[in-house]
Amino acid sequence: MPGEPVGGGIVVFDLDDTLYLERDYVRSGFSACDVWATTELGLSGLGAACWQLFVDGGRNDTFDRALAQLGHCGGSDVIGRLVEVYRGHEPDIELLPDAAAAIERLGAEHRLAVVSDGPEASQGAKARRLGAPRWSRCTVLTATLPPGNGKPSPMAFRMIEEHLGAPGRRCVYVADNPAKDFAGPASLGWTTVRVRRHGQLHQTVPSGSDVAVEIGHLDALDDALRHAWT
Repeated sequence: MPGEPVGGGIVVFDLDDTLYLERDYVRSGFSACDVWATTELGLSGLGAACWQLFVDGGRNDTFDRALAQLGHCGGSDVIGRLVEVYRGHEPDIELLPDAAAAIERLGAEHRLAVVSDGPEASQGAKARRLGAPRWSRCTVLTATLPPGNGKPSPMAFRMIEEHLGAPGRRCVYVADNPAKDFAGPASLGWTTVRVRRHGQLHQTVPSGSDVAVEIGHLDALDDALRHAWT
């Protein structure tokens, strides 16, 4: 709104492929599964096989295919346990340099928060690893909401508004995935900022009309905020 100060807004971050590269979490998860497979199945090489399938574009049936490559019959019990290990492991991830700098810089002037989709255990572990308990005023993991309220539902974003006492016009959501990240906050009048950087899983997907600003790194976020709040 004209005449409003730039300071004192709400900057809400997605986690995956916004503050760190999701492929780093994938690699970390496969490493944890490799340790489990070696210990529990006496099977070596699972992590490397899974990672190569991922690099080659494999997604939904990675464990089945990797086990088959290694001559293991798999089965629902083994697959289920691998999924549990993957989702429940303590991730070896860290903030990207521009993300760490943006959090430090913007946190001095604005209130920061998090809205993230995905399984509660894995997203909670990511949030802790990335230091969110230290810098986020409100962290909403959509897996903790009633069914059907993950992105693109606006529920998590309404919760941010209510918890932090800010109208949508004073809120910005910074995320990466145009398929689901931006429709919810945009419907509430938030400014939506897409970070589109090399190495993201959705980097090549074009932005939709619900993306207000597209940037290549978080060093450019300050200019996007000035545009939104002046």
